[in-house]
Amino acid sequence: MRLRLCKVPRKVQPAAPASRSVSGIVGRLLTAGLVAACAGCSGPILSFRAEEAPTAPEPLVTGSILKRPASFGGDLDTEDWRRAHAALSVALDPQGNGRPVKWENPESAMRGSVNPTGLPYVAGDEICRDFLASVVGGAASGVKSRFVRGTGCKPSGGEWELKRLRSAKS
Repeated sequence: MRLRLCKVPRKVQPAAPASRSVSGIVGRLLTAGLVAACAGCSGPILSFRAEEAPTAPEPLVTGSILKRPASFGGDLDTEDWRRAHAALSVALDPQGNGRPVKWENPESAMRGSVNPTGLPYVAGDEICRDFLASVVGGAASGVKSRFVRGTGCKPSGGEWELKRLRSAKS
């Protein structure tokens, strides 16, 4: 498509102002200038309409530091927790066999298992299941072995999240 430029008249005569305010006069001058500038053009006049961008929901976290999700302890690094969380997901699966699932990170010498202790149940809009997890640290890590009892819940199509965690006595 080829656009043609049209000549703009040098003098634009504004319509007689109905209002003496500055904004009224300026608005009429601009309107008259645009009408006069495009009056001699025989090409199409293109106009653009601004569309409103869809609004995104506000984030729940307002600070720059995200809250770390609950895990089996602060001594687990990111990779330890990734492996433990994968074992948790398999162990708590409602269609699983209910047997313990082991996890291990050879780099940090951390290991453990997740054992479901009850049948799955519905709480609110989530599927939940109780469990008992063990965490065992390597001799060099200085981490004491421990048991963690808790509940894992998962919304439909979501990830398992830990609820009601507490240390269990060995």
